[in-house]
Amino acid sequence: MALSSLDEFVILVLKKDHCLQHEQDASSSSPSQVISISASEIASWDLSEIPAYASVKIRVHRTRLIEESSYFQGLLSGSFSESGLDHVSVDWNLETFLNLLMCLYGYAIDVTSTSFLPLFEAALYFGVERLLSICKSWISVLVSSNDPASPKLDLSDLIQMWSFGLEHAGDFLPDLCTAYLAKNFMLVKSDEYFGSVPYELLISCIKHPHLTVHSEMHLADALLFWLDAERRMSGFSESRQDNTINLMEQVRFSLLPLWFIAERSKSHGFSKFADQSMELVIKLIKIPSTYLVDSLTDGPPADLRLRLTKYTEILDLSGCRQLNEACVLLAVLPNSYFSSLRWRKSLKSFLKNPEDDERNREHLSYGTLPILSFESLKEIDMSKCQRLNYKFVIKCFSKSFPSLRKLRAAYLLNIKVFTVLELLQNFRQLTEVDLTVDIAPIIPVQASLFYSGRGHCSLSNITRLTLEGRSDICDMGLQSISRLCDSLCYLNIKGCALLSDACIAYVIQRCKYLCSLIVCYTSFSENSILALCASISMTNEHMDSNSLAPKLQMLHMSKCEGISETSLFNLISQTQKMKSLCLRDTKVSDSVLCEFPGSSLEALDISNTTISRMALVRVISRNPNLKSLKARGCKNLLQLQGDGRTDYSSPLFSAHEVFKSLSKGSGLEELEIGWGFSYFSLESLRPAVSFLRAISVGLGASLGEDALKLLSSACPLLESIVLYFQEISDSALASIPTSLKHLQELALSYCFGDISIQSFKFSMPSLRKLRLERVTRWMTSDDLFVLTQSCPNVTELSLVGCLHLNSDCQPIISGGWPGMIYLHLEECGSITDNGVTSLYGCIALEDLLLRHNGSGIQKSFLLDATLKEIFLLNFYRSFQCFGWYLWTCVMQRKAASMPQKRKKEVTS
Repeated sequence: MALSSLDEFVILVLKKDHCLQHEQDASSSSPSQVISISASEIASWDLSEIPAYASVKIRVHRTRLIEESSYFQGLLSGSFSESGLDHVSVDWNLETFLNLLMCLYGYAIDVTSTSFLPLFEAALYFGVERLLSICKSWISVLVSSNDPASPKLDLSDLIQMWSFGLEHAGDFLPDLCTAYLAKNFMLVKSDEYFGSVPYELLISCIKHPHLTVHSEMHLADALLFWLDAERRMSGFSESRQDNTINLMEQVRFSLLPLWFIAERSKSHGFSKFADQSMELVIKLIKIPSTYLVDSLTDGPPADLRLRLTKYTEILDLSGCRQLNEACVLLAVLPNSYFSSLRWRKSLKSFLKNPEDDERNREHLSYGTLPILSFESLKEIDMSKCQRLNYKFVIKCFSKSFPSLRKLRAAYLLNIKVFTVLELLQNFRQLTEVDLTVDIAPIIPVQASLFYSGRGHCSLSNITRLTLEGRSDICDMGLQSISRLCDSLCYLNIKGCALLSDACIAYVIQRCKYLCSLIVCYTSFSENSILALCASISMTNEHMDSNSLAPKLQMLHMSKCEGISETSLFNLISQTQKMKSLCLRDTKVSDSVLCEFPGSSLEALDISNTTISRMALVRVISRNPNLKSLKARGCKNLLQLQGDGRTDYSSPLFSAHEVFKSLSKGSGLEELEIGWGFSYFSLESLRPAVSFLRAISVGLGASLGEDALKLLSSACPLLESIVLYFQEISDSALASIPTSLKHLQELALSYCFGDISIQSFKFSMPSLRKLRLERVTRWMTSDDLFVLTQSCPNVTELSLVGCLHLNSDCQPIISGGWPGMIYLHLEECGSITDNGVTSLYGCIALEDLLLRHNGSGIQKSFLLDATLKEIFLLNFYRSFQCFGWYLWTCVMQRKAASMPQKRKKEVTS
């Protein structure tokens, strides 16, 4: 070639990797061999076609290579022999090198999680500063971005980047990888590669100031998972023990829920810290906010500060009963605040009693305390945080979290209607509020209060409001709330017993966007249905000619009585968009259900109604995407022959008609059934139940041993099994733990058959809820101990009719299941003969029922439990005396350090 041409161009020859070429040759009948391309035509390169060739020759401008690449500058203009050649071989990944050349010529290239490291490595090797700058800019923006739509790094790619950076790129790349992992910890902790994260990367991530987690519990859970994965891969070693200690010491134990500490107390990696954690939490529970501030002589320890960063979107405080106002303030004040010598006095002034001058408190809040603002935080869950003063919380949160959209504050009885109104006024962007409390027992009180006055408050943006169980909310309160919530789409007032039908109708007509309505166990009746159908006006305003009924997607009205068949007919016949319909315990008839016009139903509950198989067939055949069907207690589903025997060839239980459309759709995920259901029913349903996650079989069904075995194989994803009045056996139950690895709930109630402790000797580590009611009369203390070993993670236990249990069982329960939250023991031998002091070991207990378990419990149980830091949300106890029973229900026990007068009140 002429010298002038040699000076101007050079031919770069790239050959595909030999192994890759062999694979492609094997899969192609006529593999391509060589292709020649020119950088002058780079705009027309087909990057999907070129890499298919075994060898590629690229005609490139020599000057461009020398100017843009330090590698080619030395190779082509130095003393190397290649400097005089017109052909130069390049041993590099073909696709990556093509992108590098495009970058050299100023064309845009696509950097992704997968392509970043090959491009970055190529940029370093060939000394292409332009490509290096592009790569650095891409990952820097990715790490600092707070946009949910920004691209994500795959964890496997991140680990490779970090490892490569340690060896070749100094601190730049490892630091960015650490920052990304810290910022996105909640996302990557559930990744399949999380257990493969190197210890050095993980520990630097945990110590990073931008570590963002929903709660300290999520962090601890992730670290325990990582430690367990490392133990399986590496075994035991001294360095591994050091790693465990170093990692777990980063957890702020005083911010963990008690139930979590108790449940994980036996976990590898956490057992050494369990006692310390419990001590810290219990100590914090006992200390008032002002005393806590006094104890901070050297500034606020990190262990007391909630993790909040500029990337935090969700804050989960649920179950942390130890949190008080001081803990919240310490998290939202800057570090610079604590450099002042007067910070402790200023903080104590703000934390004085709520009854003190409110104006002074507000002045202190906005004048003295430099409260930080976290714009990214959108969601808070502070359920069961009983010690927080909610006037304080609302004021503090409204300044710190101005973008708050979702608030869950469930199981908190001290939140009243005025608190809801304050929430709506202080959080202008709030769209969802959940203030659920327990609805049992429901007090059947009717109220007819009607409030017609108009408030002067501006409208809120609330679209979802949950007031489930709030039996303290009356007509005036709900009407006041509804006037601020014109955008309401979802309303849950289940169990709000004081609300009148007229009030519910009023709210329905005010909220013109309502499409989801849960009114179970309320006075929802004729007026409310007329309001849904736009037949009457309760607001004295102009009526919209369009009714809400055709827009409804969810309607749950369990136990709503006093509704005529005509009204129910008018309502159901208009709900063509319905997706979830619950008519449990109502007087719905076949003629009403048959008029249901919808075809997009996903959940149907007709339990304890008179609905027949023909009406159910009609609805199911029109709704092929039904995922949840609840029909327990429906005797009319049982088709009888002339001689009174069950006709299992009927359409419902052969499933030829009822579930024909289900087998074509996505299939059932939840099933509650009873009368007439049998092995043959389950067999014919196999195509529709392969994705079943929960099944409850009740009175009137006859599954038998074969059906239980079939259940384990036909429904591998089952998480919940509830059986009432079914025949069971050891061999049938043995198939459950061996086949159903995801099972979290097992309930056997009033079942019959020959079972023994052998049924429970199989390991069920995923089981969380266990109910054995009238099925294990033979159970002894030794058998109960076997249960604790087979099901070590149970947090909810109900035992009824275990006649051979004695007081020795209490330490077995508290020692075997220290994380127990729910415990019901009824007619269990003499388990309380010597009192119940051994149950004090269940420090996380929230719901306790003890009934007919011996001679009774001591009068001072509640006081003793409180002093032992047992904080029951619900407690039921029964004394047996001369054939009558005295029931006591005590709700929501607070701090253990009560004054003497209060102790006397509790004792009495």
